[in-house]
Amino acid sequence: MKTYLKRILNARVYDVAVETPLELAPNLSARIGNKVLFKREDMQPVFSFKLRGAYNKMAQLTREQLKRGVIAASAGNHAQGVALSAAKLGCKAVIVMPTTTPQLKIDAVKHFGGKAVEIVLHGGSYSDAYAHALELEKKLKLTFVHPFDDPDVIAGQGTIGMEILRQHTQPIHAIFCAIGGGGLIAGVAAYVKEVRPEIKIIGVQTSDSDAMYRSLKAKRRVTLHDVGLFSDGTAVKLVGEETFRVCRKYVDEVILVDTDAVCAAIKDVFQDTRSILEPAGALAVAGAKQYAQREKLKGETLIPIACGANMNFDRLRFVAERAEIGEKREAILAVTIPETPGSFRKFCSLLGNRNITEFNYRYADPKAAQVFVGVQVKDQSETAKLVATLEKSKLNTLDLTDNEMAKLHLRHLVGGHAPDVKDEIMFRFEFPERPGALMNFLNSMNHNWNISLFHYRNHGADYGRVLVGMQVPHHDKKALKTFLDTLGYPYWDESANPAYRLFLG
Repeated sequence: MKTYLKRILNARVYDVAVETPLELAPNLSARIGNKVLFKREDMQPVFSFKLRGAYNKMAQLTREQLKRGVIAASAGNHAQGVALSAAKLGCKAVIVMPTTTPQLKIDAVKHFGGKAVEIVLHGGSYSDAYAHALELEKKLKLTFVHPFDDPDVIAGQGTIGMEILRQHTQPIHAIFCAIGGGGLIAGVAAYVKEVRPEIKIIGVQTSDSDAMYRSLKAKRRVTLHDVGLFSDGTAVKLVGEETFRVCRKYVDEVILVDTDAVCAAIKDVFQDTRSILEPAGALAVAGAKQYAQREKLKGETLIPIACGANMNFDRLRFVAERAEIGEKREAILAVTIPETPGSFRKFCSLLGNRNITEFNYRYADPKAAQVFVGVQVKDQSETAKLVATLEKSKLNTLDLTDNEMAKLHLRHLVGGHAPDVKDEIMFRFEFPERPGALMNFLNSMNHNWNISLFHYRNHGADYGRVLVGMQVPHHDKKALKTFLDTLGYPYWDESANPAYRLFLG
């Protein structure tokens, strides 16, 4: 491995790459009780570390090879590195990308490579694109620039490890690296373990794209049948032969994290840096948090490599939805309450001062009501206490926090027609999004009116939006007007709305 040490020390990356900062994450550090330093590879010109390996490989090519051109297969970030390197070195580049690649990354490749780059979309994963690129390599007589399984590429990524040790000379407990094909962790491990062998090198993968985890466990390379695409930058079915060899020798372990944990990590980085990482870029942060909790670490220095920020904007809605659950700061519960006036209000009072993040309910049975509710909590133990409190008050409660179907689909489907509901009117309300606003609304209501539908979801806006169905007899219309006028919240009568009549009325 001394050859890697020499390769890394002599790597040609700084013609295009920059030495990225090692940045303290004060909020995350305080919360987990350890010093967390982000290695900000998201600050590279192409917003990921991949530029280092791509350029180092291409800078080693002969004039003849550069004249013929290069070809690469990539889910996006390596493609941008090759594109920028091709523009810098003045050579042609053909880049094969999976059809699942976010448009943001395709557009970025065009931007960085300009006229020098030709993009070919092929297959549903990196492995499919890779196989097609190998065919084109022979057909067009181009030089293949592998995204991870090449000594020059590995050495280029290894300069990250070199920078970390130069930037932080104090003790480091562990460095965390996202793993797709293994180029990043192989390069970092090859350098760090030679210079500071006491530092742990820990890989992080998603539980649905865990090729390196399975390969190290089996002591041979394992090919996955399918890979999850949320973290598209690490969606690799088969790790590299050389990266696997290096990882077997130097990597201490590989941690698996789920999608919710990655979403929570994206939020953590945003809160400390105001930068938004892509899922693959936040993997190392999620792994560091999980490792610290598992090992009950306190006062140690942990360095996750924030390796990419090519986030597809359309994914932010999903990330925001799942981040609180990933941090175990939102409990999702199904609660059964008596279908009687006032029971809804009593249920809300049992939730106490906790912030309600979601409320879904539709009348379905004359005796019992099923409520789908999201509540902000400090941790899992508080969820358990809340469930116990509700059960003690004879409200059957089911914890759905880890129920994937409930989180993805059920929350959007609670409702439907209620033919037995008489005198139902439908109102939409807006109120300032602050603690107590929901209880203020319920306290202002006439307790004799039965709530037949309730839908609320906290979207982080200044104003909360609630859809409420109430059974108000005709002789109570005057009392209803008094309630609406004294409430002080903007409201709209939706009783004649065709969407309500079609799906809910």
